[in-house]
Amino acid sequence: MRLFWRTRVCRSRGQGKGTSRKMATGFGSLLRECPLLLPQNREKSVYEGFVTAQGRDFHIRILLPTDGQLKNARIQCSWYLKKLLHGYHLILKQRLEHSSDLVSFMVELKTILELALKNTEELRAQPPPQYYSGLIGDIENLGWNKVLFIDSAFSTIRLKAEDSSGRDHQITLKLNSKYPREQPDCLVDLPVQFSFSWTPQSSLLSIHSQFLAALESLKEFWDVLDEIDEKTWVLEPERPTRSSTRRRIAIGSNISLNIEIDPRHPTMLPECYFLGADHVVNPLKIKLNSNIHMWNPENSLLKNLKEILEVDFPSREALEKSDFSMDCGICYAYRLDGAIPDQVCDDSHCGQSFHQVCLYEWLRGLPSSRQSFNVIFGECPYCSKQITLKISTKKI
Repeated sequence: MRLFWRTRVCRSRGQGKGTSRKMATGFGSLLRECPLLLPQNREKSVYEGFVTAQGRDFHIRILLPTDGQLKNARIQCSWYLKKLLHGYHLILKQRLEHSSDLVSFMVELKTILELALKNTEELRAQPPPQYYSGLIGDIENLGWNKVLFIDSAFSTIRLKAEDSSGRDHQITLKLNSKYPREQPDCLVDLPVQFSFSWTPQSSLLSIHSQFLAALESLKEFWDVLDEIDEKTWVLEPERPTRSSTRRRIAIGSNISLNIEIDPRHPTMLPECYFLGADHVVNPLKIKLNSNIHMWNPENSLLKNLKEILEVDFPSREALEKSDFSMDCGICYAYRLDGAIPDQVCDDSHCGQSFHQVCLYEWLRGLPSSRQSFNVIFGECPYCSKQITLKISTKKI
């Protein structure tokens, strides 16, 4: 019997089978890293075999999606491997989301599997009495009011922390029987890697203090995002986490701005990507390029964007989110597998929006459509005027 987990992330799809082949171009590297994991079809969209850790082989089957997004891959495995990786699903989802290709994900998977095997072996040994007494002492020094959760085995502890702006955060610690001689594993929701120092004399209080310091170093980053979330209509992500560095902000009907913010330099000019019809987007691009010299890091990011683009972002007090939520003209839905309509007919009399994947399937089915590299030319399903779809893996 095989069990599986599926991971989906709310981002746009629609790259087609060609991207699946592109994801498999590193087959030689994959063969060197996992010689027992082999492709099962010509498109290299299905892999099956074994992943090896600590001299043991574990059966696994990986199904890559047709849209080419690794984060939408499905992983099937034996019940034992699923049980072994229980508690690491969130980490695996994060690795799938951030891995550039299958090879890099398999390296991450093997690392996690090695850690899981190590922790499993250590859990089989009953911790000595001083482990529990020492841990209780650590918690008392830290304060029980900082503890959100602790399991019955006293091996997993979730602590809470509040930054100077009053935002709540959590850190999950997985301890082994050699604690505190060996440092615990940490799971945090931060946009950057959390590195901490640990010695055999360290305690929960020391790691909690280092976590608070990390939160304070990101205060300006979260201040920037909080202002955007409070004063503009954010279309994506719908429920942003503290680790999210991206915001898609509504500018008007069928026109939005996607920004990627550097957590270490949050007031600097972010990566900007406009979504909308060319006749609306192009003037904004011109303003951005012409006024970029006016960017002032001393001002807030939102204020700079308003001045550079010469726009007033729609206010949350004056408008509803539904004013910007036009349904797809093909599937008649707003959200499709987490993605919202991001392709717009460029005709000023039409302006209908579509999901990228819906428009891709529509144009691919038209005999009159033609494709040049990663661009498809065809007719708008609504007004029959020419519409262009650029198939891109760019995060939007």
